[in-house]
Amino acid sequence: MTTDQVLAPTRELRRARLAVAACFFLNAVFYSNVVPRLPEIKADLGLSNASLGTALAAMPLGALLAALSSAALIRRFTSARVATWGLVLLGVVLFGIALAPNWPALAGALLVAGALDAVIDVAQNAHGLRVQRLYRRSILNGFHAFWSIGAVCGGLLGSAAAGLAVPLEVHLAFSTVVFGAVAVGAYRLMLPGDDDADREPEPERPTGSAARAGMRTAVLAMTALGVLGVCGAIVEDAGASWAALYLRTELAAGAAVAGLGFVALQGAMTVGRLTGDRVVDRFGQRRVAQVGGAVIAAGMGLALAFPSVATTLIGFALAGLGVATLIPAVYHAADELPGLRRGTGLAVVNWLLRIGFLLSPPLIGVLADAFSLRVALLAVVAAGLGSLLLGHVLPRRGPGSG
Repeated sequence: MTTDQVLAPTRELRRARLAVAACFFLNAVFYSNVVPRLPEIKADLGLSNASLGTALAAMPLGALLAALSSAALIRRFTSARVATWGLVLLGVVLFGIALAPNWPALAGALLVAGALDAVIDVAQNAHGLRVQRLYRRSILNGFHAFWSIGAVCGGLLGSAAAGLAVPLEVHLAFSTVVFGAVAVGAYRLMLPGDDDADREPEPERPTGSAARAGMRTAVLAMTALGVLGVCGAIVEDAGASWAALYLRTELAAGAAVAGLGFVALQGAMTVGRLTGDRVVDRFGQRRVAQVGGAVIAAGMGLALAFPSVATTLIGFALAGLGVATLIPAVYHAADELPGLRRGTGLAVVNWLLRIGFLLSPPLIGVLADAFSLRVALLAVVAAGLGSLLLGHVLPRRGPGSG
């Protein structure tokens, strides 16, 4: 690998990198743009809290049903088409929420949105990994940082629309048209051709006992990567689902301060992803994940051992910093697993991750009811230790090292 290969990507590659970053941003902004309008949707349809919650649960259900189909769709249509045109469809489906006359229509729209989100997620990561291979250095963490930025921007846009009393139909029609146009523009900048065009040719597949042994190895590696990804999901979800409640109920923080727990984790994670590519290139994915796991366990462990508002905010910030590069690293490792068809590893690990995000909130909730939320958040410490112990399944070196 020469210096020119690392420092001088072609114009086509730079354009493709920008396009993938736009996809990650749009993937986050589309739904987070709807979230601030959920109270209005609930009131307009006359839904109870339970009814709204059940409708919202259709989204992860749709994701679980569709995630494993993403590999076949990418092989058939290419990751560029699936990611960008999937985003256009996602915008149209989310606009359907504004037109939903009742609970079944709302739940149906969210079910389809969840399915599209899962397929888009795999496709944008697949194309991002393709661009990363040609860059010959880590850039995937930066794409995930754009997702975090998109989530914040979407939330702000939705909040502004709600505050200005913009009709929901007008608001979502605007986002569908504008963000859909950006997605179409991104497609024109993405790498052309088949996703395997720039890969090394796959070795001839073994047969008989050698094939069975290779499949067992691949399944074991995928299982370990899935558990490692679930560890990341537990950490990320803890900030989103439980930080504010913990600060409010167990530490008597005010409403404004309680919201800072999520901000601390999400903000530190965004910073970690923006800087993570250089760190991964310097130290390798394995070491970064293992050190990150230690940071998660130590930060949250100390925060729970010595509870206060300040230590808790620091603990969530350290957890966000420690987990920042973990899920991108799991995606990269799954995509490179030998013995699996192209795209299969990425699709399976995405499916396992979504199970983790689905099961994490009730797991911590059950533990909190049985003991206390402070005890339940030890799950974050356990997830950090899991990252430390399972980090060895990741590549020792960063992408492009050799």
